[in-house]
Amino acid sequence: METYASPPAPAPQDRTRLVPAMARGFLNRCPHCGEGHVFGRFLKVRPACEACGLEMEGHRADDLPPYLVIFLVGHIVGYLVLEIEMGYDVPLWISLTVWPLLTLVLALGLLQPVKGAVIGLQYTFGMHGFGKAPPARGGTGTGERRGGDAGTRAGDAPELGSA
Repeated sequence: METYASPPAPAPQDRTRLVPAMARGFLNRCPHCGEGHVFGRFLKVRPACEACGLEMEGHRADDLPPYLVIFLVGHIVGYLVLEIEMGYDVPLWISLTVWPLLTLVLALGLLQPVKGAVIGLQYTFGMHGFGKAPPARGGTGTGERRGGDAGTRAGDAPELGSA
């Protein structure tokens, strides 16, 4: 009696799960390896991780991080203004100084971590620039990718109208 073995299932992509990837991004760490940095400057994302080689320049965080920061800071500061102004008799000059300053500090303090978390979210789901498989864990840092790129170069594509 012959037994037939089913073909091996394709190996799942070696991506980090959602919560750890977003937490690593929030802490300015590479969502893949957790060792390299995401940002080179305040909001400028590095082209690739210096530790594992994950290419990050194709991300598309766009407007989501500022929207999330506005939502969070608005709720935090709005709640504090409501509680303080309703419970205490605060001079106007203190209110005009403290609330805008607190809003500015919270917004600037949360913008980079929230953008890193959004990049971690995009990495986990393979969105935008993270569509290719990530480099193997403990990679060489050369930026080499696993998997094939067959047929993705312009010279390999058939031309339209050629018979």
